[in-house]
Amino acid sequence: MSVSPRMPALFIGHGSPMNALEDNATTQMWESFGTRFARPNAILIISAHWTTRGTAVTAMPAPKTIHDFGGFPQALFDMRYPAPGDPTLAARVAQLLSPLTPSPVVLDQTWGLDHGTWSVLVKMYPDASIPVVQLSIDLSQPAAWHFALGRQLALLRNEGVMIIGTGNVVHNLDRLNPRSEGYDWALRFNAAMRQAIQNGQFEQVIHYQDLGQDAALSVPSTEHFLPLLYVLGARTGEEPVAIVCDTMELGSISMMSVIIGTE
Repeated sequence: MSVSPRMPALFIGHGSPMNALEDNATTQMWESFGTRFARPNAILIISAHWTTRGTAVTAMPAPKTIHDFGGFPQALFDMRYPAPGDPTLAARVAQLLSPLTPSPVVLDQTWGLDHGTWSVLVKMYPDASIPVVQLSIDLSQPAAWHFALGRQLALLRNEGVMIIGTGNVVHNLDRLNPRSEGYDWALRFNAAMRQAIQNGQFEQVIHYQDLGQDAALSVPSTEHFLPLLYVLGARTGEEPVAIVCDTMELGSISMMSVIIGTE
């Protein structure tokens, strides 16, 4: 029996859903991920756009494509990402996480793949042939708990599963400014997170709120930030950490992406 190589863990700053339609430096980087790494047997993804009280994992054989946005061109609503699900992987995720969750992990049959998932994967793996399972984000739990879940999930990387988190390190839609290359507070917070990640000082990322007003403005709500903690938690030993796509869009959206491990 061949042994699967350890899959990388990726945090991807996903930005606007329009990236699914556009060809730009960010989407070209996503496309490169699809060939840069060994092809996974399955993908477990934590998207900013599925938040719950309690923990759930998609367990249906054929997850639907969710268009969870408004005000975009019809072409975006017409897009489908018909990747299969993986009920066996979903059960494995539930087994791994159950010691840490206050209530049983729900094997969900109703959600699907939201745009935080498919807008990225349509670039990475456009053939939609790799099974995809989504894990929800329990917003009732503290940051350290989400990091601990990432540690539990790290085992999957040795089983041919690529772990992906999608969100944004800085995400403040109320402060969007097309004329700004980055607010001072956004640039400071992003730089502090980048330095902590590069230095392996993940406790500083977990306790990002210690950065005061910069953190409050950069992370006004946690759903886009927390997927990063799952990916950092999935690091094994002294694996290399690389940061790519580290740009600021519209003044207050960080596109920073993080790669844990190598191909």
